[in-house]
Amino acid sequence: MKKFFVIGNPISHSLSPELHNFWIKKNKINAVYDKIKLEESELKDFINKLRNDEIHGINVTVPFKNKVIKYLDKLSLEVETTDSVNTIYKSGNDIIGHNTDVAGFELGLRHSKINVLHKSILILGAGGVVPSIIYSLLSMGCKKIFLSNRTIEKAENIKKKFEEVEVLKWKEIPDFDIVINATSVGLKGESLDLDFNTKDKVFYDVIYNPKETQFLKKAKENGNRIENGKLMFIYQANQSFSIWNNVIPKIDEEVLKILE
Repeated sequence: MKKFFVIGNPISHSLSPELHNFWIKKNKINAVYDKIKLEESELKDFINKLRNDEIHGINVTVPFKNKVIKYLDKLSLEVETTDSVNTIYKSGNDIIGHNTDVAGFELGLRHSKINVLHKSILILGAGGVVPSIIYSLLSMGCKKIFLSNRTIEKAENIKKKFEEVEVLKWKEIPDFDIVINATSVGLKGESLDLDFNTKDKVFYDVIYNPKETQFLKKAKENGNRIENGKLMFIYQANQSFSIWNNVIPKIDEEVLKILE
């Protein structure tokens, strides 16, 4: 039986096992997918289980998307550009790091019919998923990307990879069409310390559990369109699943309802 895992810390919020095990059953694959909370000191040994064929694939979430890179043999172009890994697999004797968040974000936006062409985007946060979002937005032809993070040095580090990005101080709100919360604020019901006096804008939160964070609730009350990270999550998982199993699983109403 094949064994797949998602690793992170925290990890209890992850719905990856529900989704992957649904597809495993649908496609009659002899496998199981589980989540496991790790400390950074345990990463190398856990990845070695993949090297030794004890497990067969790993998804990576916060805060390890960058920290796993030093334990891998080869990296995809997306990883080399973003310094972010969310999918690990073995090919021959090599352990490969890939980033399906890039495709997941783009495909999720297209599914939702959110058009970013020639739009100004404000991104909040500078964590592991942000370079993937920037990579996608640039490839989709957005006009401008603003980046704001409490620790401005982290945002400046991302700008070193993407010169097109303009870094703003925290609480500095520019004129935007779409704002993306890429922080972890909201996972536990807490609120961002920001006030947006806008309507008819798009508010997007990469968090998908809970499905409506305080960030999204307030935006909806003010007359904005809201979207959570559910579709990004589903599409990145779809890409990971196909890498590991050589099967592209269906994304249909049944799949969407799993995460309601």
